Amino acid sequence: MPAITTEISFTVNDLLRYMIETGKFCDANGTISEARVEAAQAYLQTDWETLAKERWSSPGFDPARPDLDKIKPRWREDPAIARNLEIYLSLKDAADEQMEVIKSGPDDEYLKAQNALLMCQRVDLFCAGPSEVEEAVKHLLNLGKQFNTMKPDMPEYITEFYPGAADLE
Repeated sequence: MPAITTEISFTVNDLLRYMIETGKFCDANGTISEARVEAAQAYLQTDWETLAKERWSSPGFDPARPDLDKIKPRWREDPAIARNLEIYLSLKDAADEQMEVIKSGPDDEYLKAQNALLMCQRVDLFCAGPSEVEEAVKHLLNLGKQFNTMKPDMPEYITEFYPGAADLE
């Protein structure tokens, strides 16, 4: 099916704000789940800079290392590590608990909201005329302006290419 798509850099914070604003945190009976909304608001208040800084508070140890629980399963019981990483562990455990509450909704509401937000970057053009295509492009342009703040990563050794430049002969 013909479509116009773009890649937008959504974050978890964008997704949570979207879910709060559109009332996606619903219980099975259709009412808004205050517990999940509060967990999302608390998650949005997480101090990620402090978390990233405190991750390295224990010299020579990375608590976010992949497969750490398999390599050193009782690392949290080590008094030196636990003392050094006290702030990191409290922030990380709180964020993990909040995310569990956020994702605990019925009918995979978190995944459905994520897919709904991702579908904002796709506009199907089945039976579309020129005006619909123009509106789709405008929609995606506005979304891109709002969410894409990344600058292209151009390596230093690559310069811009201009066809027909004299020095290419």
